Amino acid sequence: MASKPLETLRAGLPDRYLIPEDIAAMFSVPIETVYRWRKQRTGPPGFRVGRHVRYAPAAVHAWVQQQEAHDLDA
Repeated sequence: MASKPLETLRAGLPDRYLIPEDIAAMFSVPIETVYRWRKQRTGPPGFRVGRHVRYAPAAVHAWVQQQEAHDLDA
């Protein structure tokens, strides 16, 4: 897990896949929220590697942009 995921995203996309704990830290939400987003398919798209969930940094960035655009349209 990156020590400072928010700074990593601000500086550019990290060069590794993110884990749920990274997502929770980035958005300052409990890890349970990240898992609920995944179950409800409302959060950033993730994928499984065996029994582990991973997130592509580009997909997370695209999801954030989508959320920002949706918020501006509302």
